[in-house]
Amino acid sequence: MKKILALVLALCMVFALCACGGSTGAPAASEAPAEQPAEADGSMYDVTEPITIVWWHALEDQYSDLVKQVVDDFNNSQDLITVEAQYMGAYKDVNEALVAAHAAGTGLPAVCVANTDYVASYGDGGVFENLDPYIAATGYDVEDFSTGLLASSQFDGKQVAMPFLHSTQVIYYNKTLADENNITVPTKIEDFEEFLKAGAAACGGYGTVVPGWDQWYFETLYLNEGVDIITDDNTCDLGGETALGVTNMIKGWCNDGLAYLATGTDASAGMRQNFYDGKTFSVMHTSSLYNQYVDKCDFEVGMAWYPAASTGDMFSEVGGCVLGIPAGNDQATKNAAWVFLQYLCGKDVNMKWAEGTGYLPTRNSVLSTDEGVAFLEKKPAFQCIFDNLNLINPRIQSAAWSELATTWKNYMDVMINQGADVDTESAQMVVEIDEILEDHA
Repeated sequence: MKKILALVLALCMVFALCACGGSTGAPAASEAPAEQPAEADGSMYDVTEPITIVWWHALEDQYSDLVKQVVDDFNNSQDLITVEAQYMGAYKDVNEALVAAHAAGTGLPAVCVANTDYVASYGDGGVFENLDPYIAATGYDVEDFSTGLLASSQFDGKQVAMPFLHSTQVIYYNKTLADENNITVPTKIEDFEEFLKAGAAACGGYGTVVPGWDQWYFETLYLNEGVDIITDDNTCDLGGETALGVTNMIKGWCNDGLAYLATGTDASAGMRQNFYDGKTFSVMHTSSLYNQYVDKCDFEVGMAWYPAASTGDMFSEVGGCVLGIPAGNDQATKNAAWVFLQYLCGKDVNMKWAEGTGYLPTRNSVLSTDEGVAFLEKKPAFQCIFDNLNLINPRIQSAAWSELATTWKNYMDVMINQGADVDTESAQMVVEIDEILEDHA
């Protein structure tokens, strides 16, 4: 569960090495098995007729100009493929729409974004196309992606998606207030409560906010303490003594008024607004929103790594999203989708995302480039991420993960926000999760 992927250091170096020009399509998966892809000639993957395709994404309104620029540049770069970008809401909204379209066999997009924790279920359910034959046929360079990113886009050894916009968990804090009050983000979890007390006193509100709408934000606190959320024998360890300790720690922060677990409608927006307004000293959130925090706050925003667990571990997990090609489309649509997907994952476009958002560069080659140096000059707060990039792991990959995560989030809300007993509710939660894992075994 906690494998240190040394090559994940590559995460600090994004920006596609490969040009987006590649071949204009790919062979059908049935014609080129992933295990031993066949050599393909141009006739098998060329886009030869004009076609309009749809890209489903989850980039919010603040990125609409950037999305338009990227899509317009692609459409103007060639004459055969016209892309229409459609914002589908949050990742869970995209997931619901994609699963429904896949089941109906109609209304599928040509290219679809997916949160990293959906990869296993999409691969297992045949929702996303196996891209290995496409990669082999077009000679697409995947070696410049880090091992961790590629692993986050694979299922059962097959490349069912490609790395796109990636992030990790960080703590944003009011650096102006921190400097005035000599407050620093601690490096050890045992010192975090004192940090929360100091932050709460300084701002007159909360010390931090723990996002409860997505377990990804508190998941690392459990993993670093040694909790096997899914054990080797396919059961759940969230009811064990160590896990109960973490849950009680979070609940203690909230009971003492030092933090709150953000759940419910617009929980993310509400949390951000509280930070902008100075009602909370810090928040746990995604590095992808760095630009937004900086732009919205009238104070200096600091960004820090999560504190190390009592075990000494301070790993984090890859966040953000991947791109996949829905398997239910006809081959002409898939071929056009593969051309556009290569473009979206290319170096030049990735640089645009990294500069225009808080997402990380995604290519190994960037560390020694002028682009990589310039990136840190523009966003020096990212140094805390680059210093720890070898500690960023792929997400847990399980076909049961989406259902498991929803169950976990719901129980956390009950235990922390509704005051239910942690031991009793955790025991019941584990029973339900074990059933979910068995169903997906």
